[in-house]
Amino acid sequence: MTTQDALLAPTARYVRVLSIAGSDSGGGAGIQADLKTFSALGCYGMTAITAITAQNTVGVRAIHGVPPDILKAQIEAVVEDIGVDAVKIGMLHSPEVVEVVAWAIAHYKLERVVLDPVMVATSGDRLIAQETVQVLVRKLFPLASVITPNLDEAALLLGREVRGVEELDQAARDLLAMGAQAVLLKGGHLAGEAVVDVLAQPGQPLQRFESARIASRNVHGTGCTLSSAIAANLALGLPLPQAIAQARAYILQAIVNGARVKTGQGHGPLNHAFAPVPTRQVPLPI
Repeated sequence: MTTQDALLAPTARYVRVLSIAGSDSGGGAGIQADLKTFSALGCYGMTAITAITAQNTVGVRAIHGVPPDILKAQIEAVVEDIGVDAVKIGMLHSPEVVEVVAWAIAHYKLERVVLDPVMVATSGDRLIAQETVQVLVRKLFPLASVITPNLDEAALLLGREVRGVEELDQAARDLLAMGAQAVLLKGGHLAGEAVVDVLAQPGQPLQRFESARIASRNVHGTGCTLSSAIAANLALGLPLPQAIAQARAYILQAIVNGARVKTGQGHGPLNHAFAPVPTRQVPLPI
């Protein structure tokens, strides 16, 4: 080996996070928000796109699902070459797509999996059929390290609405009983000056995360950003409660720093890059 070869020999790799989700052409949510979040938190982001959307700050104009075999090929290409330290899963529009993702997690023994069960649009419209929901629960809930439903998604899963903060605890427990390893139930849709989320884990006391509500029109992609921030923090080695706490702190500052910015005519994005950090490197095995 020459001196130059020795100087160029790799000694480290990046912390790697894979997002399996839909693309948002407006850049505020989905794959685009995930990549911005991974980068801002010091992780190397990769993608396996489940659907292509034509959307902006006003709404979604069209959705085109990616064929399951193409999704599978994307995951295989990333995992077999680069490797994955954590996974964030977003919109999965069909049972076949859910099956592919479940296969990949089991086959490659992927760890630190954050499942954001995107089921209901901001408008209240359902995004996936009931048959897909059933496959999602059966196949993916047991494989995910944590699921992060909002109240609309919780209502669809539980068959009842969660109408107040006092109902969050029982709803989180009931979601946990559906087979998830952990549940972060997001209470942001409830009225009030505080936002309360509840973490439920088997055999442990419930844990509440509370923060003041921030007034802003620019909240498009908050759910995607939170789940991808949790995945990034898990990849960086944090335990789940701390990963959630730091992810919430990041997203609150992203909202604050983007609140007075106008992007488009509707609900704009967060300021994901308000304080980016260098991409984290870990030593390669000797």
